[in-house]
Amino acid sequence: MNRLEGKVAFVTGAGGGVGSAVCQRFLDEGARVVAVDIDIDKATASVKDALAEGRAIALKCDVSQPDEVEAAIAQAVATFGSLNVLCSPHGGSSTRDGRVTEAALEEFWRVIGVDLFGTLLVSRFGIPHLEEAGGGSVINFASIVGLMAISERDFYTAAKGGIISSTRSIAAGYAATGIRVNAIAPGLTLSPRVAARASTERSKKLQDRHLLGVLQPVDIAEMAVYLASDESKRVTGQVLTVDSGITIT
Repeated sequence: MNRLEGKVAFVTGAGGGVGSAVCQRFLDEGARVVAVDIDIDKATASVKDALAEGRAIALKCDVSQPDEVEAAIAQAVATFGSLNVLCSPHGGSSTRDGRVTEAALEEFWRVIGVDLFGTLLVSRFGIPHLEEAGGGSVINFASIVGLMAISERDFYTAAKGGIISSTRSIAAGYAATGIRVNAIAPGLTLSPRVAARASTERSKKLQDRHLLGVLQPVDIAEMAVYLASDESKRVTGQVLTVDSGITIT
């Protein structure tokens, strides 16, 4: 349908299940894509068919490192001339998380550094280029853990709560420049990483609460397409849940 024709999208975590699905759907809709990941091979695989066509590039970047994010943004603009969409589906929880009295403090700083700080860095260095382009869309990634109580993920919850709050404040601050800032809050999504833990008792209980079935990465990518497109031109400062109904149960 070419809903993103003429747009340039910067996508972090491009080598992951959701990030890869976002890259593919953006390409399907006519965007040019900058696929960014700490694992360059995975980033390249996500956009391999578009590389030869000049519709995509793949970049290695640790989103928790300001210099690397700034350099990746600069390379994106140098390649395609502008930026219109910043999409940040990087990060994720790990089994090292837990209750606040028990989880290793190193895990707190890891998830804050990657999920929260990394998301803020994409906006810090990317938003000026959206302003130069006359506006655009920032798509952050929160989680249902930022909206409801899910025990034993206390550090990941803190990071996602921070993303929700900062999404709203950044949206208010940049609306006058034509930039809209929203967050997607996915439910349990069967990316390869999550699928590897899907058979645990905890995961099965969570899956059972998804009224329309557990999500696939493409389900999240479809929401990202909407937020990247002009169809969402009056939507900003919102957290859009794609959660198969779990937050209403």
